[in-house]
Amino acid sequence: MMASSTTRSVFLAGGCVFALYVGWQVFDRFHAVTELRAETEKNAVPDVQVVNPAPGPKTVSLTIPGTLDAWYQAPLYPQASGYVKMWYKDYGAEVKAGDVLAEINAPSLDAQYAQAKADFQAAEAKFNLATVSADRWHNMAKSQAVSGQSVSVADANLKSSRAEMEAAQHNVARFDALEKFKTIVAPFDGVVTSRDINVGDYVSSGGGEHGSNGDASQMFTVADMHKMRLFVSVPEVFSYVLKPGMTADMTVPQFPHQVFKANFLTIARGYDPNTRTAVTEFTLDNDDHKLWPGTFASVKLTAPAEGGVFEVPTSTLVFQEKGMQVVVVDANNKVHFRNIEVGRMADTTTEVISGIQPTDRIIKNPPADLLDGEEVHVVQPMKGYDGSSEEIEG
Repeated sequence: MMASSTTRSVFLAGGCVFALYVGWQVFDRFHAVTELRAETEKNAVPDVQVVNPAPGPKTVSLTIPGTLDAWYQAPLYPQASGYVKMWYKDYGAEVKAGDVLAEINAPSLDAQYAQAKADFQAAEAKFNLATVSADRWHNMAKSQAVSGQSVSVADANLKSSRAEMEAAQHNVARFDALEKFKTIVAPFDGVVTSRDINVGDYVSSGGGEHGSNGDASQMFTVADMHKMRLFVSVPEVFSYVLKPGMTADMTVPQFPHQVFKANFLTIARGYDPNTRTAVTEFTLDNDDHKLWPGTFASVKLTAPAEGGVFEVPTSTLVFQEKGMQVVVVDANNKVHFRNIEVGRMADTTTEVISGIQPTDRIIKNPPADLLDGEEVHVVQPMKGYDGSSEEIEG
């Protein structure tokens, strides 16, 4: 009887333990399913990192290449064909206006000049004879010894002779001017930056062509370097800042640690359709001739920035057919696509002219499948990370 009671108690205890085990398994599986459902729902909401628009800079700067040129620079070509008799100024020579640079021996021109003077003398003699003849015909006409027709012919011959003499005189003046071109002189005070001739070279009149032996006709280049002109091609988006009173900081390779100040002079009121840039001219003093024409320059332009401009990371931009957009997260963590107007763009940041407010939370690197009105989970990167690896909830 006692053994039967003990057996019953053992079975009852075992049944309770089994029931507890089964209940625990059911509870554990239910809890796991609940946690899995919660985790799945949480993972269905994308994690995003947000940034706030930063105020735009107070000033804008742009560094672009430029080229230095002389205040005046003139390539000199011969206006008289012949052989170089002698040159007197070499590379780097400082000259004054009117200084003789070279002389040309032009025998053909000399012969033409002599012929022109002889033609003038002949025309002058013919004119003197016509004058005497006309006076005689007029005297005879007073006594009715000749007809009026003869007097008219004499007057016409006188006019014709005068015209021929004046034409011959002008021809002599032309050759007289050409004779002066046998002497090449400096057009202004400056420096000889090139000499392209040697004694005995044949040069032909005109500009830019070559002589019969293929020798370049350009003889010298003279540059006035007391002031320099700095030419830069400014992009269209930056040209609005160019105005009188603006200065530029310029450096050149040969003086890398020295900054030169250049003053704005003018800008071409038109853009190159191929580069969308406008040629802009600055000036700077160069009394010591430290800077030379043709120098490459690095030019930094700085100007006050426009107000109401914000900066956002370029990675926040969404390129759509209807224009540029950013994705903004509202107070309920719902996303909204916002149309914006952008200004200058760089690799890391972009200026936004309109469409956002300083309190907006803008998604950085928005997912490609993100939809307007979708809920997101805002996270922020751990200190020292950019948000691409470990994150904590914000």
